[in-house]
Amino acid sequence: MIQQLAAYCARDIRVANVSAAEDSASQRAVLMEKPDIVVGTPSRLLNHLQQDSLKLRDSLELLVMDEADLLFSFGFEEELKSLLCHLPRIYQAFLMSATFNEDVQTLKELVLHNPVTLKLQESQLPGPEQLQQFQVVCGAEEDKFLLLYALLKLSLVRGKSLLFVNTLERGYRLRLFLEQFSIPACVLNGELPLRSRCHIISQFNQGFYDCVIATDAEVLGAPVKGKRQGKGPKGNRASDLEAGVARGIDFHHVCAVLNFDLPPTPEAYVHRAGRTARANNPGVVLTFVLPTEQSQLGRIEELLGGENGAPALLPYQFRMEEIEGFRYRCRDAMRSVTKQAIREARLKEIKEELLHSERLKTYFEDNPRDLQLLRHDLPLHPAVVKPHLGRHVSLPVPPALRGLVRPHRKRKKPSSKKVKKVKAQNPLRSFKHRGVKQRPRAAPS
Repeated sequence: MIQQLAAYCARDIRVANVSAAEDSASQRAVLMEKPDIVVGTPSRLLNHLQQDSLKLRDSLELLVMDEADLLFSFGFEEELKSLLCHLPRIYQAFLMSATFNEDVQTLKELVLHNPVTLKLQESQLPGPEQLQQFQVVCGAEEDKFLLLYALLKLSLVRGKSLLFVNTLERGYRLRLFLEQFSIPACVLNGELPLRSRCHIISQFNQGFYDCVIATDAEVLGAPVKGKRQGKGPKGNRASDLEAGVARGIDFHHVCAVLNFDLPPTPEAYVHRAGRTARANNPGVVLTFVLPTEQSQLGRIEELLGGENGAPALLPYQFRMEEIEGFRYRCRDAMRSVTKQAIREARLKEIKEELLHSERLKTYFEDNPRDLQLLRHDLPLHPAVVKPHLGRHVSLPVPPALRGLVRPHRKRKKPSSKKVKKVKAQNPLRSFKHRGVKQRPRAAPS
């Protein structure tokens, strides 16, 4: 983002990005040019400060810490304390955070002196005229898969969508389930290489994919906000932190956010819903709720606070009995998605992405067009794929939805007279024009 902001003043402002896991020698060459702005993680910046490739004691004027509420939770506490020893006595600091917790308070006391708190906006989410929030109560876990299948297959959810789940295993279970019906989707997995994850997000923003299955940072092995997970550079950090896309990643033109699993905390719901209805664009949030999750849903509505006592999440007017005709197909697909199939799918995708990321790195540098054509939503097929589930058939569309669903038109078969005429005119299909004698028919016994 800094590079985009400084695009028209590149001669006056030089930006160095040392956050990527690249060779430190190449980053050291960039820092030798004395850039005006340096962007990096605490660990990378501390590494360059210790190697004397970056010196800030006499030149630093501004220090900005983004996502301040997660820096300690991600295990950067000791590194931040060591980094502050390399800074000058006088400089201006900014702490940016969407939510305040005890870690922000601790970091504020450590970095800031006589600070001023600035709230950019009071409301956490846009109003109902821009963001529509709905809830649908599912009687059982199977109803979630049934409802999602009906929404996607009948094109009731159009445009780019983010499907949020609470665990990575659930994400692959959902992807394999959708594969049974030839509905492509990607999973943002923290086990994948960084280049692969960035490539998935870039292609999603460009419109290559319509559905991305994502997770929260808090539920991918990361600690809950306010609880620390380890100290120092070798602390017990979560391995999937970069895969959490509820915050920190700029998705373009997301039309709908589907909470397939209810968010673990009200704050997580706010961050999920904030992926859509951005920059004055409209958006929709649909949350699937089980009967046992009503109390958790109540805490979310209490945080949002509907106007005049109205519920913040309106009930989604959808009759589950009208899609009972889809249930047999849903059950047939769910039986094929086993735990063994999920493990094989994760392993297969990691192997393929590692191959694309490392071995083909030089090839993609010479052939950038091939990199743009690389897809991440290809079928994994570790489960038993049943072809009849993905075929276009005359689906039993509910009467209330027939005006919204585009009917699937079958091609008309040519009449027998037209077929005979074509055969007579085509010499390759007629034995007489090829000089081949037809065998006489055998006499009936």
